[in-house]
Amino acid sequence: MKHPPTTRPRSPAATPRPTPRSDQEGAHSAAGRALAVLQAVSAADGAVSAVELFPDLGIPKPTIHRLMLLLESLGFLEREPGSKRFIAGQALTRMAVDTLINSPERAIRHSILQALVDEVQETCNVTMLAGSEIVYVDRVEAHWPLRYHLQLGSRVPIHCSASGRLFLSFMPARKRQAILGAVPLKSFTARTVTDPVQIEAMLKQVRATQISLDNEEFMDGLIGLAVPVFDRRGRICATVSMHAPSLRCTPEHALGFVPPLKRAAQAIGRTLAPAGAD
Repeated sequence: MKHPPTTRPRSPAATPRPTPRSDQEGAHSAAGRALAVLQAVSAADGAVSAVELFPDLGIPKPTIHRLMLLLESLGFLEREPGSKRFIAGQALTRMAVDTLINSPERAIRHSILQALVDEVQETCNVTMLAGSEIVYVDRVEAHWPLRYHLQLGSRVPIHCSASGRLFLSFMPARKRQAILGAVPLKSFTARTVTDPVQIEAMLKQVRATQISLDNEEFMDGLIGLAVPVFDRRGRICATVSMHAPSLRCTPEHALGFVPPLKRAAQAIGRTLAPAGAD
């Protein structure tokens, strides 16, 4: 009597396994292409079009344009005012701010800020540009009874804050004019400058010195000073600033804090560069 052949279970080694996709295949997936477009727009010095991105991305121009329209609909890109070219949108800006706040290097940056406060004995901050406002992404309070409280994540106007004027001064003229034309130049104190011609004159000096001073323009009784933080490509990506009551600190006294603020800005800038970057 013949017995049916015994069926042996297949060993795990014999079980077919899906072939992992190569890095190249992942880079050419829809998600990979969209991320490549976002990265390229973020790295650009100004507004860009699909035609301008094509040589570096190696993605067909119609595909780049289609992805840009999709990213625009999601808020990650937006049109430059008065143009068909694209710039970073509000969603991408919020993501950049959240990334900086929650990045692994946050503790390092906070310790740099704490050392700065120990040296100058005034409240110091790290700020970033978020659309047409300035947002505080880190802050260390001084230990004086008299001080002004601004919570982490607080936003201040761009046209009359020390950090805001730094960002404005480094912008291309077209982008700067678009922002100043799109937001109400509100007077917060009797010292607030709202005349566009006067603002432009102030921004030239700020760009030349890389120092921005707020002499009670945003808040009565508050002196502010800011210096830029540059990324590895030499672009402003954040600021280091200090605030002090005018009863304790004059504008002239505040300018004496420029050297330690610039040292802190350089140290914080190094935390923003990837390992191994020049």
